[in-house]
Amino acid sequence: MLSTSLNRMRNSPALRTDLLVIGLLIGLDIAARLQPHAPDFTPVAATALFAATLLRVRALAILVPIAGMMLGDAMLGFYDWRVMAAVYGTLALPACAACCSDRLRRPLLIVPMLLSSSLIFFLVTNFAVWAFSPLYAANADGLVKCYVAGLPFLRNMAEGDLFWGLVLFGGHWLLQSIRAAKGEVPAAETVALPVRS
Repeated sequence: MLSTSLNRMRNSPALRTDLLVIGLLIGLDIAARLQPHAPDFTPVAATALFAATLLRVRALAILVPIAGMMLGDAMLGFYDWRVMAAVYGTLALPACAACCSDRLRRPLLIVPMLLSSSLIFFLVTNFAVWAFSPLYAANADGLVKCYVAGLPFLRNMAEGDLFWGLVLFGGHWLLQSIRAAKGEVPAAETVALPVRS
């Protein structure tokens, strides 16, 4: 019975499409991180949210930020595992949140989700840097200095999340609109991204 279900899932065109999308998004995350860019101006949080919105098997969306970061860090270099855990966890948060609630995948909530993920990333990762690295004094003054030093990174992260969110969600909408104009998909599917149960 279990092997029949696994074979059916393995042979599913929807699963193959999901795996292709996952591979492309992970590739985008890695390529963007390896190219010269402003610090934290990467697509990782946006690809996580996009995957959770688009994939039919939403639970697979968490693979996108985790695999993208791990493979990228394997090439760029790893760092303190406690800080890495904070980074990976906060970058996976948009995928987790969107998987848990249909409301969070609505088009009107994409920008607030991306901006809130940038802010959460800033708060959690700067706290982790303060707590687990010798760069800052282990007192309130050191914590404040750590957050102040991180402000330019917050700006880059927010701008990167919004830019990559526009590229991914806008690109998807544009492709769906073109397909609808050609009669390949019903026009109703182009109004919003699909919300899968």
